[in-house]
Amino acid sequence: MEWEAVIGLEVHAQLLTKSKAFSGATTKYGAVPNTQACAVDIALPGVLPVFNREAARMAVKFGLAIGATINHHSVFARKNYFYPDLPKGYQISQYELPIVTKGHIDIEIDNSRKTIGVTRAHLEEDAGKSLHEDFHGMSGIDLNRAGTPLLEIVSEPDMRSAKEAVAYLKKLHELVRYLEICDGNMQEGSFRCDANVSVRPRGEQKLGTRTEIKNVNSFRFVEKAIDYEIERQIDVLESGGTVVQETRLYDSDKNVTRSMRSKEEANDYRYFPDPDLPPLVIDDAFIRETEKTLPELPDAKRARFIKDYGLSAYDAGVLTASPEMARYYEETVRESKADPKIVANWVTGEVSAYLNRENKEITDSPVTPALLAGLLRRVADSTISGKIAKEVFEAMWNGQGDADAVIEKKGLKQITDSGAIEKVIDEVLAKNPKQLEQYRNGQEKLFGYFVGQVMKATGGKANPAQVNALLKKKLGP
Repeated sequence: MEWEAVIGLEVHAQLLTKSKAFSGATTKYGAVPNTQACAVDIALPGVLPVFNREAARMAVKFGLAIGATINHHSVFARKNYFYPDLPKGYQISQYELPIVTKGHIDIEIDNSRKTIGVTRAHLEEDAGKSLHEDFHGMSGIDLNRAGTPLLEIVSEPDMRSAKEAVAYLKKLHELVRYLEICDGNMQEGSFRCDANVSVRPRGEQKLGTRTEIKNVNSFRFVEKAIDYEIERQIDVLESGGTVVQETRLYDSDKNVTRSMRSKEEANDYRYFPDPDLPPLVIDDAFIRETEKTLPELPDAKRARFIKDYGLSAYDAGVLTASPEMARYYEETVRESKADPKIVANWVTGEVSAYLNRENKEITDSPVTPALLAGLLRRVADSTISGKIAKEVFEAMWNGQGDADAVIEKKGLKQITDSGAIEKVIDEVLAKNPKQLEQYRNGQEKLFGYFVGQVMKATGGKANPAQVNALLKKKLGP
C-alpha cells in the first residue's frame, strides 16, 4: 500500500521582551538558577499577574507579517496540569480565543511554491526547567524561565514530508528573527518545535492517529525525527498493529523516537478563563501603530536583491537568510561601490567559510563590512590581484590591520610595471626552451604553464591581465 504522511508543527517562540509575561522579573538567559523568579512567577499566595503589553505588540507584529486575522478580543485561560517545574499547578495560555488566527507561510520546495496554513498563534507563559544532570538520585528545579513570554505558533496539517516541515520551520525561524520578536536560539530553547505526525493510505481524506514528537531542538533533528516516525508508523500499520496516540521523545544518538506518555486531549487540561486576568482588547490604533514597525520581510528582501543587485536566486537566498547577513552584504556594497556580484561572491565564499570554520556568527566577524570594502577597493584599483586578496583577507581576519596596512607590511602590492613583467617573462622563456619549442609546435595548452611560471617568479604579485597580454605578444600567433 502507498502511504502519505500528514505533518503539523507547533512552535514555541520565546518573545524578546525584557521582562516576563505577567511579572517584572527579567528574562535574561544564563543566570544562576532561581535568581530570576519573583513572587508572581513562583505563585506565592495573594500575588496577581499583570500582562506585558510588549508581548501583545510582538504577537500582533507576527500576525500582520503572515497575513493573519488579529483578534480584537482574546482571552487568557488556565491550562491545568501538575508538574514539578510548574509552580502554580497551571500555565497561563490562550485557548478558545487566541490573539492571532488564520495566517499562512509560503515555502519553496523542489523549485515550487507551497502555502502552509497557520491555524493560530497564541500567547502563553513558559514553565521552569527540571535539572537532572547534577543531582544523584534527585532532580533540581530552576524557575528562572517560569513566566517567560512565548508565542505558540500552530500550523495546519499541510505538510507531507519531513523536507517540507523543515522548509516551513526554517521560514518561520527566519521570519521571527527579521521581526525581532525572537532570537531563534534553538540551543537555548528560545525556539522549540513539537511535530505532530500521522500516516494514512494515499488518497484517503480521513486523518490517521497522530503522535507528537516533543521539543526537537535543531532543523536536522526535526527532519530525522519525522522521517523515523513516518517509517515507524508505516511498519506498525503494515504489520497489523495500531498507532497509539502519544507523546514521543527523539533520541538523536540512536535516531529513534521513544514513547514518553499518552497524548493528552484539550479536555484533559480543564481549560477555563483565568479569573485574575481581564480579556486582552486590541484596538485598530494599536494594530496600525504596530504595522508601521514592520521591517522589509525576507521574501521582499530576496526579490529586491535579485532585481537591484542582479543576483541569482541562490545568492539572494543565502544573503538574506538572516537579517544580519543581509545587513553585512548591503553595507559592504555601499562602502566598496564594487560590483554587487563580486561582493556576493566574497560574502558567500571567503567570509562564510571563515565563519563556518570558527563557528562564528556574522555579527562576530573580525572582518567588518568596512574592512572588506577596503580590500575590494584595492582589488578594483589593481593594487593587488584577486589571489593576493585572499592572503590579505586572512591577515585581516587574524587582526593584522586593514587591507592597506597588510599590503604595506607584507609587500604585496601588485606589479603593474610592464617593463618589470616583460623582464620576468624573458627569464621564464629562457629557462624553459623545451616547453617554448613545444608551444610553437602547436601545444597551445602550455600557455597556462608560462603564465603560472611568471606568477610564481613574481610571488603572485604580477598583474594577471598584463602577464597574459605580454606573453601573447612575446609568443606571437
